Parts: sequence; C-alpha cells; structure tokens
Amino acid sequence: QVQLVESGGGLVQPGGSLRLSCAASGKIFSLNAVGWYRQVPGEQRKLVAELTSNNKINYDNSVKGRFTISRDGAKNTVYLQMNSLKPEDTAVYYCNADLDEYRYLDGGELELTKRHPWGQGTQVTVSS
Repeated sequence: QVQLVESGGGLVQPGGSLRLSCAASGKIFSLNAVGWYRQVPGEQRKLVAELTSNNKINYDNSVKGRFTISRDGAKNTVYLQMNSLKPEDTAVYYCNADLDEYRYLDGGELELTKRHPWGQGTQVTVSS
C-alpha cells in the first residue's frame, strides 16, 4: 500500500522559513506529479505549488517568489521550501501525488496501478 507522509511543519515567526517534506513509500514504480495544498478551517483545500508529470512547476500567486517546490527522485520525496512566511500562510499543508504502484502477477508480469494518495497533513503556524 502506497502512502505519503508529510513532515516539517511547526510554529515560526513572520519572516521565517520552514521546509516541508512529503515522503512516498510502498511499491512505487514512478512518482509522476506532486502537489502541495493548504487548508484553513472553513475553507476549501487550495493548491499552492505543483510539480507536474512533465516537470513543469506552478505556484499560486500568493506564494510566488517565496515558496519553492523540489524533488529528490532517488528518495521519492518532494519538498516545499517556504521563505518569508506570513501569518496568512498559517494552515494545514497536505501533499497529493499522482503515482504508479506496481505488483508482479503470478506469471511474473508487471502490473501498474494509478494511485492518487493524500498525506495526513502537517500544521504550519506563522505567528509572533
């Protein structure tokens, strides 16, 4: 069973930095695309940064120039470096992936299944 685990959240003062990690584990054949989302109480989950399957990077306007998404393919891990944090960045941050899970059939054939798991979320609080 594939899963995503976020880490790196916490309490930081305005202007500070945090780096979030999203580690994918399980029988992963390929990690195709990953997005970082955030959600505050009473609002919908919102995409803030994504790394697409053709390696394009997109950011929400609210984080452009401050957040950077990157990946370590060898570790199946995606990062979100967050600089110049503002109180309005306070939220629970989630990662979501488009990945292929593999298994071998009885005859030895490789079978791939598309998965779109979510992580459990990590709280980021920006406050003085």
